[in-house]
Amino acid sequence: MSKTSGELRVIPVPFPREIKPGDALVDELANAIQRAKLWLEKGDILVVKHKIVSKAEGQLVELGAIRPSASARRWGERFGVDARVTEVAVRQAKRVVRRGKGVLITETRHGLVCANSGVDVSNVDGGRHALLLPEDPDRSAQRLYRELKKRIRLAIPVIISDSFGRPWREGLTEVAIGVAGMKAIGDYRGRSDPHGYRLRASVDAVADELACAAGLVCGKLARTPACIIRGFRYQPGRGQARDLIRPPVNDLFR
Repeated sequence: MSKTSGELRVIPVPFPREIKPGDALVDELANAIQRAKLWLEKGDILVVKHKIVSKAEGQLVELGAIRPSASARRWGERFGVDARVTEVAVRQAKRVVRRGKGVLITETRHGLVCANSGVDVSNVDGGRHALLLPEDPDRSAQRLYRELKKRIRLAIPVIISDSFGRPWREGLTEVAIGVAGMKAIGDYRGRSDPHGYRLRASVDAVADELACAAGLVCGKLARTPACIIRGFRYQPGRGQARDLIRPPVNDLFR
């Protein structure tokens, strides 16, 4: 379970054009894979950046139509940030976790804790629109998984990823916000290590690790919003990204 077979490959899938609302994402992915002279085979995993999922689903907000609250305007003036983006982020939040130094950390209705509720204006259309997270990333992954299976007759797990910051660590890293076709977590509790010690707390965030591997290849500016991961022995099953969200009862930081 969740072991490589000695070699792990991460294969970039470049896209020739921007995804637009209403595009059939499975068709765009299949065309991009074919155009790059690539293929999907049994055992592969497909990692897709959330932006192309959100764009295809029409999760865009026209910033010119947003009227920021007085609080958002004060925040924007104080820290030099776009008050409209702040307003959208607050509207998308279930709660504001922290606010300071121009940074707004929120918990989204999905249960994700991130900056600005995942609202983004980079790699969208130059600042005219803000892009939201998919309405239900696990459902989006499941839909893509089913459509891909129907199209190519192979069960290819799908991970939808996004870039998050982390407490006490600099820089962004990829995380899985949507998962379908595989277990998101590798649970080694109860197994013994090579020295005979019985593991008690070893639970790996497998989907996050795979998202990070894909992020190294996809990059931020390379027009490569998808990757094929080959050589990883995942555990098939009805996993979801929600499995990676720690319940409040187990969270020492809430």
